[in-house]
Amino acid sequence: MTRALISPEELKAALGHDIVVIDTRSPDDYAEKHIPGAVNMHEIFTFLATSTPEGMQELADRFSAAFGAAGLDGKKMAVVYEQSMDTGFGQSCRGYFLLDYLGYPSIRVLHGGLKAWEAKGYPVTQDQPEIEAVEYHASANATKTMLTKDDVKSALGRSDIALLDVRDVDEWIGDSSSPYGKDFCPRKGRIPGAKWIEWYRMMKPTETGPMIKSPDEILAECASVGIAKETPVYIYCFKGARAANTFLALKEAGLPDVQIYFGSWNEWSRDFDLPIEEGLPFDT
Repeated sequence: MTRALISPEELKAALGHDIVVIDTRSPDDYAEKHIPGAVNMHEIFTFLATSTPEGMQELADRFSAAFGAAGLDGKKMAVVYEQSMDTGFGQSCRGYFLLDYLGYPSIRVLHGGLKAWEAKGYPVTQDQPEIEAVEYHASANATKTMLTKDDVKSALGRSDIALLDVRDVDEWIGDSSSPYGKDFCPRKGRIPGAKWIEWYRMMKPTETGPMIKSPDEILAECASVGIAKETPVYIYCFKGARAANTFLALKEAGLPDVQIYFGSWNEWSRDFDLPIEEGLPFDT
């Protein structure tokens, strides 16, 4: 598998070459300081997708235009970062997943984010770069990674597929519907039959903040809920960000068949024709 993570040292050496660095943080945080040459694209985090054909077309159109405006021409490497791996709900990994889905050939996530970059004493700036916009013509990834709600519905009750919920514990137990507030979505609970690994468990603490665990450690986390290396895994969270963090971790660990239900709980909970499990997991 092609590597997904890039270290601060590797990024520092690559700056000034054929590379586009994308900062996924808020415009205010970006304006305060960012990696030299980085462009700001907070909509990577904020965009709420639906998995209808119209929703997928909107996603492709919007981000093809946004990535082209950032200067991504299909030849330059894209490097995406957030503040640290646990402060943006996986938003840099969401950028990785979107680029991968749209067929971009060379993508990395800055391991440890801006926090790890600054810990090395590397420079930050307030200067905003001049960007030469290009046309980027996206093509959905031939190796399918984006699931629709119909894909997930078809997988319900299948023992050969692991449906993996990686949301925070208050969402898993049905106390809250989302990170945006307890009642942001109309229903609280879980997709029936889902296994649960809170997304934080794919990382471990270091002096410069959380980092993705080693492949063996990630495989051990998977084994704790009965997921083997060869098991197809369908991941969901609230809107595909924390799921993307887990997606990247599982791919780094060598799992060959990992896909994301990008619409996630934000979409599933709003369709009252779709089943959910409510209450505490051990009561259902």
